[in-house]
Amino acid sequence: MSLMNQMGKPKKTEITEKLRQEINRVVSKYLEQGIAELVPGVLFIDEVHMLDLECFAYLNRALESNLAPIVVLATNRGMCEIHGTDFRSPHGIPVDLLDRCMIIRTQPYSLEEVAQILAIRAQIEGISLGDDALPALAEIGGRTSLRYTCQLLTPASILSLVNGREKLTAEDVREASQIFLDAKASAALLLENGDRYIT
Repeated sequence: MSLMNQMGKPKKTEITEKLRQEINRVVSKYLEQGIAELVPGVLFIDEVHMLDLECFAYLNRALESNLAPIVVLATNRGMCEIHGTDFRSPHGIPVDLLDRCMIIRTQPYSLEEVAQILAIRAQIEGISLGDDALPALAEIGGRTSLRYTCQLLTPASILSLVNGREKLTAEDVREASQIFLDAKASAALLLENGDRYIT
């Protein structure tokens, strides 16, 4: 890069702690005087078990501020290592942060709920479902995952069109599920035939 280009670029600097404190002081003053109203935002962090200790330390510190947003953490892990360490913790979250969390237990979808979600997704994607397609999709979704089954809609609909059908059938769904494996089936295949792959 030329010297002229480097000189012409604006300097980007990180916000200093001093500036951050000054901004917080001004905002707090406005709140006390009734000039401003604090409406907390929402920070949603999916796959939170992938964060490392530095990220968790930052989150812990940020949550202590009266300007902190509502933080929603999501994970599908049980006991696992905190990313980048040898420490095991529930959900891969350090215990000191976990103590500050309200844990909401979720339940797996029923087959009827899976079928409803898939029907909506197919409608959004403009995929016409035959009478036998939705039960076949819901059964696969109950056995594997909703994410996999939603992803299966597109290749199954393409197979349906290639086979000259206007509506997706259970046969198309089964054929697509044999071509495109879900994560569990793929892992089982690798374990079964591990010697055939390069390691």
